[in-house]
Amino acid sequence: MGDREAGIKVIADNRQARYQYEILETYEAGIELTGTEVKSIRAGKANLRDGYVIIRNGEAWLLNVHISPYQASGQYFNHEPRRTRKLLLHRREINKLIGQVEQKGLTLIPLKLYLKRGWIKVSIGLAKGKKLHDKRETLKRRQDRREMARAMKRY
Repeated sequence: MGDREAGIKVIADNRQARYQYEILETYEAGIELTGTEVKSIRAGKANLRDGYVIIRNGEAWLLNVHISPYQASGQYFNHEPRRTRKLLLHRREINKLIGQVEQKGLTLIPLKLYLKRGWIKVSIGLAKGKKLHDKRETLKRRQDRREMARAMKRY
């Protein structure tokens, strides 16, 4: 089922994440936001590139995600662009993630920021960092796929 059929509108995509990390599992989480952040996200002014998720005191927090200040409001009521935002997950999901991150040394990274039925959601991935040779392998596979597509297109 495509994104359009499910009523999902992708606002920001962390394409670099799939290159730098091997994604093992994905989770959908809500985010605790202020009004100007919601308006700014709906306008498409969000960047997930350097973002990551930590779990502290049994709560998940989204760090280093840049949401630009909303232009149509005064600076007094605006938000801090890189502030720490709370993620809304079920308790059992958080407990499962705590185990995975602490024991296996995995990382949590935001993959996508999207609108789903009017709510802003973030897709987070449980990831393992790729080594340099893995990245080279990914590039090689992508290049081979492109060449095969070109060859098929010609004939």
